[in-house]
Amino acid sequence: MEQSDKEAAEETDRTTDRMPLNAGDAGYGSVPGPGLSGGVGGSETAPLLIPEPEPEPAQSWRPLSKEELEVAAGGPGWRKVRCYLVVLFWLTWVALLATSIAIIAISPRPVATPLEWWQKSLFYQLRPDLYMEAQAEGSEGINVLCEQLPYLRSLGIGALILEGLFDKEVSPLNLTSVGESLGTLPQIQHLLTESNKAGLKVVLNFCELDLDVAGNRPSDLSAMHALRFWLEQGVAGFAICDTDAAYSEKTLLEWRGVFKEFSGQEEERIVVVKQTQDILPPLSNSNQNNTTLVDVVMKSILPSSHHLLSAQEVASAIETHLQTRDNLIWPSWTVGGKASHDLKKLLLVLMMTLPGSPAVQYDEEINQMQNLSLNAGSSHGEKNEPSDAPIDKKAKQLAVALFTSLSHSRAREEALLFGNFTFLPFNASTNSSSSSSFNSTLTSPPSPTLLAFLRSWGCVHFLVLLNVGPERHALDPAWAPSLPEAGVFVASTGMDRLGSTSLYTLELQPHEAIIIKLFEAGSYS
Repeated sequence: MEQSDKEAAEETDRTTDRMPLNAGDAGYGSVPGPGLSGGVGGSETAPLLIPEPEPEPAQSWRPLSKEELEVAAGGPGWRKVRCYLVVLFWLTWVALLATSIAIIAISPRPVATPLEWWQKSLFYQLRPDLYMEAQAEGSEGINVLCEQLPYLRSLGIGALILEGLFDKEVSPLNLTSVGESLGTLPQIQHLLTESNKAGLKVVLNFCELDLDVAGNRPSDLSAMHALRFWLEQGVAGFAICDTDAAYSEKTLLEWRGVFKEFSGQEEERIVVVKQTQDILPPLSNSNQNNTTLVDVVMKSILPSSHHLLSAQEVASAIETHLQTRDNLIWPSWTVGGKASHDLKKLLLVLMMTLPGSPAVQYDEEINQMQNLSLNAGSSHGEKNEPSDAPIDKKAKQLAVALFTSLSHSRAREEALLFGNFTFLPFNASTNSSSSSSFNSTLTSPPSPTLLAFLRSWGCVHFLVLLNVGPERHALDPAWAPSLPEAGVFVASTGMDRLGSTSLYTLELQPHEAIIIKLFEAGSYS
């Protein structure tokens, strides 16, 4: 019995030795629970919950030490490199700044010369007696002119040249010798006061008056006392002719001595000389004093004539003045001669764009009273039919618009005020049709009645085109290849040119003048 039990135990040990270690996978041993794998990790001895890892202890922020910074920056050698780079940066920046300043300093640029009031003003020649005769009946003499002064200032007029205040038989140095049609001396003084209030300078015209008779009659004051009297009334200057006895070095030096007494006031007093001859006579024994004794020389564009000048004569006179300009004394341009009504606006554009100060004669088309009385004149049934009134009214409105546009453009544009002047000759002989000037066809010869000039200041250019003739002409810009092709209209005699234009497509109408502000492609300066 004992031996059988011993044999059974040995058999059991041999069976156990033959069993694999992973017998649990064959279904022996513990049964894995739901959701658990049957591997070793899924046995009952494995933990059911995996504990979360404990967070690492937070490290508090602290700045790096000097040694740590040097190590992080690459060592002490990098510090010197960075210092050198910073110094090199600032040296380069200073060098660029100095180079820019040097380029700006040595670059050619126009320098604006400060202008006196008479160099910036538009003169308006006016005879008060004729002005009042042109008004409606019932006017109160010179008060009518005083009421129009603010309107004249709004047109851009800066100074009035009053003519016909004194009789030729009586010296203007007799202060009570004002023309009877103008009223009394207090009324003239009132006109001067109102002119100064309106911002208009006043120049008295002594032209063709004998200024030497003052000392021959006891009732007359001396010439110097008379000048002081008018200067005290606010007169800004005096106008004489180059044929007057006062046009002499001795007389003008005496006048300058009187002007110095009023030099402490706001504006300078001037002497205007009307040039009646082809060449201005030099002052005796002192050619260099012309620039100081005479401030303005008023020149006529057209020669004096008893008949209307033809288009060819007008073009020839304009071209002569454009080519022979006197730069010694500040010029003031006026029409002077007689031209057709069609050329009236063209000559106005010419005067407003020439270097110098324009002097415009009294014009009924820009007279405010005339514009307001258009409808009233037709109601009297005089010489115009009612159908003509709107046409006249429109023409006067265009005349005022042209005058205002020209005066304001001249006042705000430096190129038109004191810019450089370049005459563009169209009559240069050429055999090439591609280099022809204004032509109705490419093969036609240059027209002598077509003129142009350029006013420039810096990078701003104004092209003035004048078609004096009665024919229409297209522009071939090959005559001036250096000019920009594109531009914008500033003004025209018909006030019907607006917006941008190209010189390749431009066509001038008969008796038309055009002002174009040129600009490079992509530029709008």
